Amino acid sequence: MPTPYLPPELLDHIVDLLHDNQTALRNCCLVSSSWIPRTRTHLFAEVRFDTKGKLELWKGMFPDPSASPAHYTKILFFNPLRFVTAADADWIKGFSRVVHFHGLSRTKITTSLAPFHGFSPVIKSLLLHFIILPSSQLFDLILSFPLLEDLTMVNSYDAPIDTRNSPDGPSTVIQPPSTPVFTGTLCICGDWRGIKSIAHRLLSLPGGIHFRKLGLDWYKEEDILLTIGLVEECSHTLESLDITCAFSGESM
Repeated sequence: MPTPYLPPELLDHIVDLLHDNQTALRNCCLVSSSWIPRTRTHLFAEVRFDTKGKLELWKGMFPDPSASPAHYTKILFFNPLRFVTAADADWIKGFSRVVHFHGLSRTKITTSLAPFHGFSPVIKSLLLHFIILPSSQLFDLILSFPLLEDLTMVNSYDAPIDTRNSPDGPSTVIQPPSTPVFTGTLCICGDWRGIKSIAHRLLSLPGGIHFRKLGLDWYKEEDILLTIGLVEECSHTLESLDITCAFSGESM
């Protein structure tokens, strides 16, 4: 009997039904080369670099960014930010279709975050979790994503401040021609000592901020002034407000 023919649309539907079965998806890659592109859309939809070993393994397997499956990735989790150097900019830009980026560093960052600037022009959600917060670097990173809607910043409450990036320090890169849209959610969690500078800069942006939801933690009573400023700036678009007073254990 001749090999039965199945329309490509049907084959794609079969692969889509297996989107949450990693083992089955890997087996699909062995069936036919024509199955690989659709399978990779699910296999690499979310990529997590949570150890230096995984980072080096990826770089070794896909040395050519143009042949990398990175362009299938929609969600990127990047933990060892401190291991990234300027030489990594090319392969990082291979993740050009990432919509949600989670950047985390449990130790002090001693290298520039410039390789991540605008690496995906379609990012809409950005989560930054830092122990020692390099405020100027993070603000430059935030502004490099023109379609950014949701912003979450987490800072450990007992962490020291990176004095090399003081709250009033200048921006380290040329400002983009347009600022992010900021029409989604702004969440600030942790001690505001390192985040205040970024919040003040958000308030001073010429295009303003238009968040629909605010989720803010207070750790000191003086944080209330900045909170009021954020609420007033978003007063015309605000739909949801969640404020937690960490020093009193109350929320509103």
